[in-house]
Amino acid sequence: MDKNQPLTEAVFYILLAARKPVHGYGIIQEAAELTGGRLNLGPGTLYGAITSLLDKGWIALVSAETGSRKKKEYLITEAGRAAFYAELSRLRELVANGGKMEGET
Repeated sequence: MDKNQPLTEAVFYILLAARKPVHGYGIIQEAAELTGGRLNLGPGTLYGAITSLLDKGWIALVSAETGSRKKKEYLITEAGRAAFYAELSRLRELVANGGKMEGET
């Protein structure tokens, strides 16, 4: 991961949701729940990001149901965890530095 490249909000929440095996609809639900409904991942955004994350090796396909509707489950990899925690650290720094505005008049 390029340490200077922030994750998109969608990618951040996809990686967070994939801390346990989860299918696409589960990712959509968790992102909406965690953000109080503010973030609604559309299927195009979600599956485009999933494809990119699979290509980068940040998530892995852990199961796929066979049948008329194939439900795939994804899980974050060690590389994905490293990217997630690097972004979390960057965001914490951002918030801490932003707090310096408090108290200014």
